[in-house]
Formats: sequence, C-alpha cells, structure tokens
Amino acid sequence: MTNSTVTDDTAAERIDPDETAAADDATAADGTASRTEPTTAIDQSATADTTTTGESEERTDPAWRTYSFPGDPVLSAESLDVWYGDDHALRDISIEIPERSVTALIGPSGCGKSTFLRCLNRMNDRIKSARIEGTVSFDGENVYADGTNLVELRKRVGMVFQHPNPFPKSIRANVAYGPRKHGDIERGLVPKLLGRDEREKEDELVERCLRDAALWDEVKDRLDDNALGLSGGQQQRLCIARCLATDPEVILMDEPASALDPIATAKIEDLIEELAEEYTVVVVTHNMQQAARVSDQTAVFLTGGELVEYGDTDQIFENPESQRVEDYVTGKFG
Repeated sequence: MTNSTVTDDTAAERIDPDETAAADDATAADGTASRTEPTTAIDQSATADTTTTGESEERTDPAWRTYSFPGDPVLSAESLDVWYGDDHALRDISIEIPERSVTALIGPSGCGKSTFLRCLNRMNDRIKSARIEGTVSFDGENVYADGTNLVELRKRVGMVFQHPNPFPKSIRANVAYGPRKHGDIERGLVPKLLGRDEREKEDELVERCLRDAALWDEVKDRLDDNALGLSGGQQQRLCIARCLATDPEVILMDEPASALDPIATAKIEDLIEELAEEYTVVVVTHNMQQAARVSDQTAVFLTGGELVEYGDTDQIFENPESQRVEDYVTGKFG
C-alpha cells in the first residue's frame, strides 16, 4: 500500500486567465486543477446525514463489491482512503473498472462519488487538506507513485465537469488548445515563417473531435465564433470534444448533464454510449434513471464514503444484494 500526502504542488504552476479553465479539462500542460474544484471536493467530503434520512444499518459483504468481467481492468483502486482534514471522505475502496464500457457511480450527496472520480487522475492534488492512502492503478501502474507525470496522466485520463467550461476563445481554438499546448500541433507566426505551420492537421483534428462529440453539423460554419455563444448543451459537447483532442484512453465525467435541459441531456447520454465504443467512460450521476440507461456496470456509494455494491447495472437496479442499495434505488431515502 502506498501512503501519499497531497500538497499544493508549486507556485510555478500558475496560468494566465485565458488558460485557467484548462485545468478543468486535463488539457492544461501545467497539470493544475479547476478554480472551483476545492469547493466541490469539500462538499463531497461532508457528511450526508441531511440527505440520507432513512438509511439503515447493515453489515456489508465484500462479495457485493466484486464484479467479474473478461480481460484486465484499465483502472483499479485498492484499499483507497481519502481524508479532507479530519473528514474521512472515502473508506477502503477497492474496485476494478473494465475498458471500453460505461461505469456509473451513484449515491446520495456527500457519499464520495466525485472524490473517487478525482482520484483516478489525481485532480485532488491541488486541495491542501486532502490526504490519500492506498493505490490507484491505470494500465497496471500506480498513479500515486513517485515520479508520475501528471500532464501525461491527465492527457490519457481526461475529465469533463458538471458545468460547461469553454475558454473565451473560438470554437476551433477550444478544440485545438490541448494539442497546441502540448506541442502536438505547431501553429503561429514562428512555425509559419519556418514552414512548419500545421493548419491542415489542426483542421482535421478539430473536425474529427467535433464529429465524435456530435457537434460538427451544428458548428461547422462558425468555427471562428466565440465558444461562449453556444448553448449550454453545445458548450458541454465542446468540452467533450476538447477532451477528445488530447487522445485520451479514459474519459471521466462528473454529472455532465445535471445543468442541462432534457433535450441536451438526451444528446449527452447518446454521446456517452457512442464514446464507450472507443473509450472507457466513468460517469458520476445523481440521476438513477440516467445511470440505468447509459451504463454497463454501476457502483453504489453510501453514507460515510463506503462502496456498498458494484456489479452489472441491470442487477444493481433490479436485484441488488444490499437492502440499503435497494432502498436507495427505489427512492426510500436519498
């Protein structure tokens, strides 16, 4: 078991105002986290007594948290504990997540879903009060090991947040931001003077990512317009396209449709299912019907940061092993 205390990395990680939102998306080259993340994460660590009235005591069984699937897991956690100061946000979480599928994380407010999601690409690192023990592995490598390249990790394990956070730039520049920042695409005056300007490569990337995010047909004639002029649903799909531009293997989504209207939500849900054909998707949602619609397997977190049950989505919703899980999914508390 590893034992790492998370600290505020260095003051040298500051970015300019136009680039601040890059941290939300894991395309930022400096590997920082969102300006709003500490508040969200601390909320997740709070006790859930006011939102879980009716939850009863129950002895849990480790077998309820064991989910078998073919092949090796792309992500896994073993004996993972997280504290925010004295608050014990996650308790002894062990879980394996299969590749190219959708895993839903559900549970009442304050149960640790988003905290766990952020552990998968170390987005909790910028929270001074956070302390993490245990192991999180990606492709068999412990992401909390000394010397882990956070920029590379967050390129491969991208993230989409609850509220759309496009940069105040053009639609084109939003999608191309990550590849430009990481040097995968050369643009600007110097490359142009040297004959290395890659506008055609960038155009192909922008179109591919916008198509993959189901947004191309809606914006193809306005790529140079400011992204802030898009609707909320379009902005969220643009953030997904921006995430895809860094060529991730895993996409983490923290309630990606909670701020959207039903029509935009339906588009995001359809997109999640399509993305799972090529990517591993892990999504936090408070909408249990949404989890049932889009996910292949579901993990249920309950009071105190405890993973109570994990298994095939149909089984979790139709025949859960835990009485508390049954009470939660049937609406008896939450």
